[in-house]
Amino acid sequence: MQSPHPEQQYLHMLQLILDTGSERSDRTGVGTKAIFGHSMRFNLSDGFPVFTTKRVFWKTAFKEMLWMLSGGTNVRELIAQNVHIWSDWPYKKFIDAQAVGSPDKLLSINAFEQRILEDQAFADKWGDLGPVYGKQWRRWKTSDGREIDQVSQVIESLKKDPASRRILFDGWNVGELNEMALPPCHKHYQFFVDGTTNRLSGAMVQRSVDSYLGCAFNIANLAFLTTLLAHQTGYEPGEIVWFGMDVHLYLNHVEQAQKQLARTPKPFPKLLIKRKPESLFDYTIDDFEMVGYDPHPAISAPVAV
Repeated sequence: MQSPHPEQQYLHMLQLILDTGSERSDRTGVGTKAIFGHSMRFNLSDGFPVFTTKRVFWKTAFKEMLWMLSGGTNVRELIAQNVHIWSDWPYKKFIDAQAVGSPDKLLSINAFEQRILEDQAFADKWGDLGPVYGKQWRRWKTSDGREIDQVSQVIESLKKDPASRRILFDGWNVGELNEMALPPCHKHYQFFVDGTTNRLSGAMVQRSVDSYLGCAFNIANLAFLTTLLAHQTGYEPGEIVWFGMDVHLYLNHVEQAQKQLARTPKPFPKLLIKRKPESLFDYTIDDFEMVGYDPHPAISAPVAV
């Protein structure tokens, strides 16, 4: 008997939300159907889990992860790479801050992004997202003013103490949440080395899951990060385990989810890494190729901000 395609886990989750989700109001005003507590597991030897029932723009996802790993917190660094997934939050803050009748209030988001690129002072003021993921991962501030590079600590532990139960990093810094454009959705990462198979597995806990737009990126980036850490520290990629807490479907994504559910998954592709740089922080998007990715067409949906 043939095993079910691993992507069926995701489709099952979408159907579960549609069938049993609790309808709730939310901070965006759009409304959601939501379930609490869900998990998925993917063996990376079975292919790279970039979903196929709709096209996932994996280069955009990877650029976001590389930006986070760099410690970046300004959308300027993303816009320069044609990545726009974070722009809505600073744009909304900018528009809300303008006085009624101000010419700047008429700036479209495209014009706002262009000004971010062209004007460093404007980018410093309006493009900064606060102490979001990259800041917490690479420069977690302690009470005595020191900064802790959590990701570098993970690499060091994988090399020197692979049996440790403390190979992890967090983004949920309670003392700085109010300064963030958006508190971290994927908040906790932990890693496990199987000494028998020399395989590295990674897990992630996600407090809030946009199941239609965001989840595919989150799964792909967990697999990407785990694969990069394995590549840098001498292990083979093992499994990824994803834990979602508030797993929701926005009410204006229901039609799109139903369309996706009518599709049949295709084989997962393979991730090709073309070179091994000196450190985890020296990869560029040109170092990666997704071999054999043949997804169904993309299905667009609005972002709730």
